[in-house]
Amino acid sequence: QVQLVESGGGSVQSGGSLRLSCAASPYVYTSPCLAWFRQKPGREREGVALLAANGITRYYGSLEGRFTISRDNPKNTLYLQMNNLASEDTATYFCAASSQWACTRGIEARLFSFWGQGTQVSVAS
Repeated sequence: QVQLVESGGGSVQSGGSLRLSCAASPYVYTSPCLAWFRQKPGREREGVALLAANGITRYYGSLEGRFTISRDNPKNTLYLQMNNLASEDTATYFCAASSQWACTRGIEARLFSFWGQGTQVSVAS
């Protein structure tokens, strides 16, 4: 019954890198959009990066260029490469899938129906 499972989180020093993985069921993996969200301590959940089946990508503001979303279709796995991490990147990271093609207009949580359990990323300052 588990549709999305994140992994790859952990503790890293500032300036380091992590690669998060999200293993998806075949049905969910082929959704119109796959995306990463994060929730910082005491903050609301925010969109990080999105990759649509039609090739459209979206990134949250300043994260573009530092974070990269990608996928491995044979493995039904979504990735988030995070480089030059800073303490402000500390958060629980979630992968999600949307069955709505309107998901390409941004990274809007309300359009995503399937969610993973989250993986914790802690960046030491």
